[in-house]
Amino acid sequence: MTRPVGTGTAVTRRLIRKETRGDLPLLACLAMVVLVLTALCAWAPAFAGGQEDRALRQRVDATQAQAPLVSLSTTPEVFDTVPPAVNMADLLDAGRTLTERLSGPAARHVTITGGSYDYNQASLLSPRPPGPANTSTELTVSHLPSARAHLRYVSGHAPADHTPLGTAPQIGLSQATAQALGVRAGSRLTLEFAKTLGVQNAPPRAVLLVSGVYRATAAADGFWTARETLDQPSRYPAEHSAGTVLAVRGLVGRDAADLLAGAGVGGPRVTWQLRADLSGAALDRARALTGPLSHYSADLSAAQCQGADPLTGDLSCHVGGQATGPLLLTDSLSPLLTAFTAQDRQARDLATFAVDALAAVALATVTVAVRLLLRRRQAHLRLQRARGASTTRLVLLRCAVAWPVVVIAALLGWSAGGALAPTGTSGAPQPVTAALAASVVALTVPLMTWLAVREPRRPGRLRHSRRNIALGRRVVLELTVLVTTAAGVVALRSQGPDGILGAVPVLVALTVVLVLLRCYPLVLRLVLRRTRRGRGAVGFVGAARAAHDAPATGLALFVLVLTLGTAVFGGLVHRTIDDGLATGAAWSTGADASATVAGTVNSAPGTGTTGTRTALQHLYTLDLAGQADGAVISPVAVITVDPRQLAAVAPKSPLAGALLSRLAAPAGTRAGANTPLPSFLSPGLRASERTGGFTATVVPDGQRPVDLVFKPVGTLTAADLRDPLLGPVTAQLTAGTPLLITTAGAEHLLPPQPSGSTVLLLRGDSPATAAPAALRSAAAKALGSPARIRVRSETVSALRADGLTRGLATIYTTSSILAALSGLLALVLELTLTSHERSRTTSFLRTLGLGAGEAGALHFLQLLPLAVASAVGGTLLGLLEPTLTARTLDLRQFTDGPAQPALHTDYSLTVALVAGVTALILAAAVTESVLARRRGLGAVLRLA
Repeated sequence: MTRPVGTGTAVTRRLIRKETRGDLPLLACLAMVVLVLTALCAWAPAFAGGQEDRALRQRVDATQAQAPLVSLSTTPEVFDTVPPAVNMADLLDAGRTLTERLSGPAARHVTITGGSYDYNQASLLSPRPPGPANTSTELTVSHLPSARAHLRYVSGHAPADHTPLGTAPQIGLSQATAQALGVRAGSRLTLEFAKTLGVQNAPPRAVLLVSGVYRATAAADGFWTARETLDQPSRYPAEHSAGTVLAVRGLVGRDAADLLAGAGVGGPRVTWQLRADLSGAALDRARALTGPLSHYSADLSAAQCQGADPLTGDLSCHVGGQATGPLLLTDSLSPLLTAFTAQDRQARDLATFAVDALAAVALATVTVAVRLLLRRRQAHLRLQRARGASTTRLVLLRCAVAWPVVVIAALLGWSAGGALAPTGTSGAPQPVTAALAASVVALTVPLMTWLAVREPRRPGRLRHSRRNIALGRRVVLELTVLVTTAAGVVALRSQGPDGILGAVPVLVALTVVLVLLRCYPLVLRLVLRRTRRGRGAVGFVGAARAAHDAPATGLALFVLVLTLGTAVFGGLVHRTIDDGLATGAAWSTGADASATVAGTVNSAPGTGTTGTRTALQHLYTLDLAGQADGAVISPVAVITVDPRQLAAVAPKSPLAGALLSRLAAPAGTRAGANTPLPSFLSPGLRASERTGGFTATVVPDGQRPVDLVFKPVGTLTAADLRDPLLGPVTAQLTAGTPLLITTAGAEHLLPPQPSGSTVLLLRGDSPATAAPAALRSAAAKALGSPARIRVRSETVSALRADGLTRGLATIYTTSSILAALSGLLALVLELTLTSHERSRTTSFLRTLGLGAGEAGALHFLQLLPLAVASAVGGTLLGLLEPTLTARTLDLRQFTDGPAQPALHTDYSLTVALVAGVTALILAAAVTESVLARRRGLGAVLRLA
């Protein structure tokens, strides 16, 4: 009989539709896994890129608030015309056209925010400052438009930008500077500037009119960093005579340079501040700027400069029609981007552990789902095979059922992820990764189908039994896994994680599972020996079935161990960073708050706030000579402190306790020039002079040179050097600088230094005085508005809000939740896959008279070893991962602390996870027990 054309195709279609309807639950599981993976491939990169952009903007904004990241500077040539002249207004305005030389889109992302100029220090000839100690006065003249928002004139007015011809340039001074000079609004200053070599024979002089006196206002944007001399004068010893040089700074108007040029003063240093616009895709924009900035200086020189100046031999340039010297580019954005790239790479490396673990759990879930699908269709596959269906036909039939579902789920997931993904970030969706994930799921179906329906090999002439062959294959597989894991661990510890080595924890989890599968059946056999002697059969049968089913539950054990281990490791990373943030904030602030100013100055008298304890630290730089061999050590950072103040600010600090016991002198004691000063030394300084002390020669204000003797009374330990009390002070030092701490009694013997710094630590005794506003008010009252104030609570909040920290936490949280859900699905499918054997054993025993309660206990005992092994293996894996990555797990960049933060396991999270996994498996045992009780006698007999 001839079959009509198309009948075979119609039968195949009906068969596909019938099997699709029967496999809908498992196909839905595959679709859900594919949908989630492809959605993550579309959403996660864009979200992570947004977090990276935010982190970079935070760093750029914080740095640009203190100083421009990119600037251009040059010196105008005022002597190329007769008479000497400079058109400063046109020169400053012409700076806005300089960004046109940036290539590509970089010109749109960089703008000139303003121009300023500064003269070199000029000698103040009149009036003479009051006080015999001041041998000379140096005044720096600056035009800084951005300072106007941070000043308030208390007398007079700000310097005019347009001064009538024939009048003196105007200058504004701070209250402290005006008091130090003995001038007020309306006074005149006579300055002598440096002469221009090859043009002038004598230094030119000019007269400036004090137009007003201002008071600095507090600025939270870091404006006063490195600009403290605008508010407070500084003093330093004269080089060739006894006495002190008074260094001050004043502000002038825009056209002051024009008037000074007419008086024969050489051109100032003109600076244009460039601001990088990193809104939107900040990381991509910063990367696009790096290349053009690298050759920006050369492009400017080629466009603006022609030939060399005949007088100086320097390159002659023209900006806005004004002849200038060479244009100098200062680029701090590129180093900042380089440092951020290293931090971002570390965050990405940490994230690969969670991402690879999620991918492994998802693949395991897919494998279990396909296994269960094939188990459900096992009878049909055997029947079709017996009727002559080929292996290829059966594989294609399975693919025809599963592949459309995978493709539709992948498209839906990609569309959903793209719709939820944020736009305008530096991260881009990963279509190749999404296609790879969908392809792996799709290829799992034909591969496992082929393994299930392929023709068995003919026995042939085999010397060994099938059991020995299977055992040999298992040994080879396990050895391969162990060798691969060992090689991966060695590579991970030597070069750190990457996209491939991030999967090493997955291999470690697989190794842990193999060890557990080898070990816990042995433990169960020991239990069998005890239960065999007991009266009841439940314990013996439950342990026997658990030992027998151990290899069959290997995949479920792997999923649980990997999921639990990744969650434990994520909790460890989060807990370590969270604890490290508090340590890093304490290190950067020293106490509840700290205030730092340049120069060694004292706090204003009578500014103590009720309920606030303070401690003042002064930082000096001295050249010390060893008493034993006379070897000079330079420079040495010398810190003067009052141990009682430190102990009051930090009563639990070991460093404060050590300084209090060894440095504290009786109240009212004043150190003399010949009195040895007790000191604590850093280990390196102590090693350079093991037996004696140190001496230093200083010149106090208006006095003869004095020889100071520092007597070592202790050595600072590594813990002392990491004490938060030293954080704000040592932040001013170069790494490796020798350190010496001595008593505050030496302060009257040490001359003030402009290169030093003063740190005020503050501690509030009550919630009201510990509030950020109260601490800032107390700090500004003590050291003045230009002080850089940092509050610990605000610093912690800023660190926690960092984009990299929040992004890493989000990735681990999201990955752990998705892995847990996928693991739960895999566990349910795996228990469903193996439930038939357990139900059959229970049904057989029930026909022999086993009660319902004993049947429930049997289900419980069969799954209990899996719960215990999962809890032990997952916890072990979570604690092993930090050890494996010890050399590459650098979390210091997230915490801003002095050293690598100590790893802290989140034991509460670990206990909760272990309890959750155990409860989940036991819930499955209870469910199986309830279902077994509902079976009728006929069903029990059929299963038995």
